[in-house]
Amino acid sequence: MKWRTMPALHGTALLAALILGACQGPEPMSTQPLRLVDLFDGGQLQTRGPLPGAAAVEGIEWRWHEGMEGSVGQAEPWQAAVGIEGLSTESGLSGRTTTDFPLLHGIYDGPLDPKDLVHSVEIRMRVSAGTRMALQFLQEAPESWQRITGQLFPWPFEVPLIADGETHLYTLSPQGMGAVQASQVKHLLLRPSNVVGADFTVESMRVILRQEHLAGIASGVGWHGMESIYRESLVSREGESLRFSVRLPANPRLDVALASMDEDPPPFRIAIDLGDGVRDLLVERPSTSHRWQPMTVDLTEFAGRSVDLMLELGDGAVDGDRPRLGFWGTPVVRSLRLDDEAGATANQVTGAAPPRGVIVLLADTLRRDHLGFYGYERETAPVLASLAASGTLVEDAIAQATWTKASVPSIFTSLYPSTHGVEHFTDRLPASAETLAEQFRQAGYSTLGLSSITFTGKFTNLHQGYEEFHESSSLPEGIKSKGARYYVDRLLPWLERHRDVPFFVFLHVADPHSPYEPYAPYDALWGEPEDRETYLAQQNASREHIANPLMRAFGMPTRQELEKAAIDPETYVAYEHDAYDGSIRGMDTEIGRLLEHLRSLGLEDDIVLALVSDHGTEFLDHGYHFHGHSVFGELNRVPMFFWGPGHVPQGRRIPARVQTLDLMPTVLELAGLEVPAAVQGQSLVPWMEVAEGEVPAGEVPEGFRSRPAFTEKPQHLGGASPQEAASMSQAILVGDWKLVHHLERPADRPEYQLFKPSQDPLDTEDLASQHPDVVSRLAAQLAGWRQEALAQRLSDDGLAEGLSAEEMERLRSLGYVQ
Repeated sequence: MKWRTMPALHGTALLAALILGACQGPEPMSTQPLRLVDLFDGGQLQTRGPLPGAAAVEGIEWRWHEGMEGSVGQAEPWQAAVGIEGLSTESGLSGRTTTDFPLLHGIYDGPLDPKDLVHSVEIRMRVSAGTRMALQFLQEAPESWQRITGQLFPWPFEVPLIADGETHLYTLSPQGMGAVQASQVKHLLLRPSNVVGADFTVESMRVILRQEHLAGIASGVGWHGMESIYRESLVSREGESLRFSVRLPANPRLDVALASMDEDPPPFRIAIDLGDGVRDLLVERPSTSHRWQPMTVDLTEFAGRSVDLMLELGDGAVDGDRPRLGFWGTPVVRSLRLDDEAGATANQVTGAAPPRGVIVLLADTLRRDHLGFYGYERETAPVLASLAASGTLVEDAIAQATWTKASVPSIFTSLYPSTHGVEHFTDRLPASAETLAEQFRQAGYSTLGLSSITFTGKFTNLHQGYEEFHESSSLPEGIKSKGARYYVDRLLPWLERHRDVPFFVFLHVADPHSPYEPYAPYDALWGEPEDRETYLAQQNASREHIANPLMRAFGMPTRQELEKAAIDPETYVAYEHDAYDGSIRGMDTEIGRLLEHLRSLGLEDDIVLALVSDHGTEFLDHGYHFHGHSVFGELNRVPMFFWGPGHVPQGRRIPARVQTLDLMPTVLELAGLEVPAAVQGQSLVPWMEVAEGEVPAGEVPEGFRSRPAFTEKPQHLGGASPQEAASMSQAILVGDWKLVHHLERPADRPEYQLFKPSQDPLDTEDLASQHPDVVSRLAAQLAGWRQEALAQRLSDDGLAEGLSAEEMERLRSLGYVQ
């Protein structure tokens, strides 16, 4: 393929371009957006008069060390809750652990802003043994401390310990699982070590709320959230002015979202200086604090002119001793058109102009064999079936991992887990990774992410490249995993506001994920409503037999555990199939609502939509429930298709086995954008360029390489884990064969298993003993691939080389590096 695009940037050069912007220096192209976040270098911040010194924000602090003053704020003494002996406060809060889950309990009863958030916790302590310390906040004291010690999920605040007996200052930041509201700072539980016999001394602890954190930071660029909806932002205070000298593009408008954390928000003023005087364009006071208020300012009368845009808070006077903060979320000047100057070439398949919008629909936990367009007997997804039939369907897509944490980074970087390095619960994608969202942002697209599970947001560093990102914690409490309805509700007005500019959307829906509780009327499409009560009773009865803590909490017994509880496994799973299928149908309906809106906006023929799942789920196919514990067919065989009238061939099927990491290069090529050189996947566009039936069976078109597919199951270190936490498996699929190598395994499991997926898609019949030659050949291929994938492993080591201190600080301010 020949490209007419701008040259690709890689590594630190790409990061600098994305974060600092290519708009500094020469005037930008007329259709490229002017992101004020990118243009900001400190020189745009001006003061409009003397500013008072920032008033101190009272923190929550305990001090026990000799020479330190007592607690700050209304803080009660700490006590040993469980697993600690000899607790003393003579020279620090000292004691010795008697279990591997010791707990200290403290109470805070002072005044707090309930809408504030916990930013971080600083703990100064020394410990003789252990590897991890953790902290949690509760609104009410638990009925049983023993129940807390059996808690499964990683705590919101957790850090590695330096067990050398010396005093260290630890800074604990939220690990995910949603934002921690200040209203939760009532009961504090500290796990000072995770081993028996550790001597510890805590000298001090300070809880830093976001108000306190923001009061101490400089105005400028940051990644800030309101109710867990985050935006690239500029922060300023009353008495300050942000002034940007720009040349406006054709058909310009300014998009910005305003927000304040004050109950009495200051007025936000946007003005323009044409050189002969300042003119107000917008004066708006947010109606509600702690919430983004999107605004649009029409700039068409100033198109093509060099102007100064001014963003100011207040009326010039600062009332009180603490200037109020204002957040200018995603401030971008956009040109309301897309043409060949926007950094993209014409579609290589149809010759059409690049699509106005690209949507990646990630349907979490969606099994391929529960969809009618893959042969399932139930009509679980008629909308998706229609899209698959009128687009290009991939017949055999293989996921690179079988849980969200590791699989989604592969989809969005086109790298194997062994290369991108996200394998364990707290792993983060290196900032040096090039994500799909970053490619679209660089090309001038507006980028939006909607995440249904913690793993696909900032917790994994997958917010890279998004102007706006909705974390899973932004969804209403109580809906569990069934969030498609809520996210489509949010997406529809966003599309209205962005219908005239290029856009990229990541829509992550998890309705098929457990718990299997579909909305009405989808809860009664298959099965009887009264079956649910029977199922829940059996689920509760099985819990006492479930050995794995995470599965016990989820109510997901193994086949053997169901039999121990005298419950028929087939009846139990039959209900789950009914509810799972109903959940898929509910999700499908919401996608139908999205498509109707695209039609009403006139965008149906100007869209490329890609559907993929990160993994499947098990219903006792191998004796287990859930996912992430194996690389068998029910978990790594996933659906994938591409749809877009005028951009994607209709009624086409790709018979070759492909991988989910092929999605990124395919979408980029369909959008006319260059594919990064480092990707390990390959574009599927060559399959779309040939006519149906043109490629003989068993062969592939020019430009596409037939190659093995791989799936990885790493060991799960730390945090909540399904079954097989200590096991490690990898699979290679070549031709008619699938080899599974159990690198770490129980004593009764063979090292290798061999299957024939075309005849045994769920990998139930092990043929390794019958074909030792195939095992030997594929084992050698798998070992070679493993070595190559690890040799390319990403790292942020050396990231600072070639970047200035300012550039590194910009990366930190957006959360890309820590």
